[in-house]
Amino acid sequence: MNVIVVGAGITGLCTGLALAKSGHQVTIVERDAPPPDGGPEEAFFGWNRRGAAQFRHPHAFLAVMSNLLEQSFPDLIEDFFAAGARKVTFESMLPAELKANYKPDPEDEKLWILMCRRATMETVFRRYAERAPGVDIRSGVNVTGLITDNTDKLPVVQGISILERGSEPEDITADIVVDAGGRNSKVREWLRDLGANIESEDDDAEIVYYTRHYNLRPGVEEPERDPTEPSTGDLGFIKFGVFPGDNGHFAVIVCIHREETELLEAIRDSDTYDEICRAIPGLNRWMAEDKAEATTGSFGFSDIHAVWHHYVTGEQPVALNYFAVGDAAVRTNPLYGRGCSTGIIHAHVLSEVLEENESPMDRALVFDRRTEEELRPIFKASLADDKRAISRARAIMSGDTPEKPTGMRARLRSMFGNAMREATRKDIHVMRGAMRTFNLMEKPGEFMKDWRVIARTLRFMGRGQSSSRVTGPSRDEILTLITSSTPQDVTPESRTAHG
Repeated sequence: MNVIVVGAGITGLCTGLALAKSGHQVTIVERDAPPPDGGPEEAFFGWNRRGAAQFRHPHAFLAVMSNLLEQSFPDLIEDFFAAGARKVTFESMLPAELKANYKPDPEDEKLWILMCRRATMETVFRRYAERAPGVDIRSGVNVTGLITDNTDKLPVVQGISILERGSEPEDITADIVVDAGGRNSKVREWLRDLGANIESEDDDAEIVYYTRHYNLRPGVEEPERDPTEPSTGDLGFIKFGVFPGDNGHFAVIVCIHREETELLEAIRDSDTYDEICRAIPGLNRWMAEDKAEATTGSFGFSDIHAVWHHYVTGEQPVALNYFAVGDAAVRTNPLYGRGCSTGIIHAHVLSEVLEENESPMDRALVFDRRTEEELRPIFKASLADDKRAISRARAIMSGDTPEKPTGMRARLRSMFGNAMREATRKDIHVMRGAMRTFNLMEKPGEFMKDWRVIARTLRFMGRGQSSSRVTGPSRDEILTLITSSTPQDVTPESRTAHG
């Protein structure tokens, strides 16, 4: 079949490669220009990717994506490594106390993350797709509408209308049109203009996050993993994380509730951003002045929602021969780093559905059902995390401590959750299960069905140990820092553990 994919972002490229591998002829159309000549540095600093809102924010390929790519396109993985991407193995993620007595499990080989800057990811992906048989990429192309047959009540998509820079308007026909245009795709509105009833679930995460990129200074090695001063954490009023990248680069993100107006205003200033981050012990280990230098200013990303667009309602698709993948269909809070991985899962689901079903109606219904089966558990888990974070942040902003559980059942659930977090750091079997869930190698929370995980967690619960406290400055200390003329008063050494 001839297939058009709208959008040459990571999900669009994954979709195009998967469908071409199945024997389809794929044309990918993209509004933005291709990556510039050169390597990762030229791509990061010189590629204007207006169509990818998170282009310079951190990304990672979780194990589910890394394994799918390795199985389907092993030479692509080698291209990533050649460009400086790193393979973060399960063993390398272990804290020292677990690494000392580590005995590999056969499944551990699958628990690895591919890490590099998105510019590197997308450049490597793009150049690989350009060489792939059955894939044609057209850049500088604006999609202006859908070509549909509206003879029957249900529209049948037959192609797209485009306007290429320097050319006359053009219609391209195809057997299938795939929308990988991301969260701002216009296709939904075009379908609604045709009378489609596309229902949407939409929950605001109520956060803004800021990123700044750094490069390790010559001769400086990345700090060892230290669970007492983690490089990712949640202080309630602020979340933080380090994303190691390629070629000595790394990014630091800070996530804040949108109503923290004073903090948000201050963090837009790059120097203040560094002061705040260096007051957090786990971040200071990476970005102290003698360890790293900034390569960008701080920049933000907002309008973060959990969204699910329904293209089938009551066994009735909104259109035939049209499929939305990735953020055009389902998106979660990017803070959790699941977007690229859910995108490739979705792409492979579509490839399988088209291979196994011939009827356009069957394809639409089966794709909708498979999307629910594969992505709904991830979506629900992400949304639940958002709700808990919102509740905690609001409590801290109002000057309260986060609400304590009431009732025996709620208290036991809280105690078990704290014990689970402690066991994840200190018990290899529990950590292995948690990493399978984190890396989307199984449905969220699936590892909790393992009786050994439950038994070992209960053992930590019986000891009364808790891992809900993260070392770092309090909200008042950070607010003092940004208003004080002597910011040195709040340092990594003036630490408070916050629950």
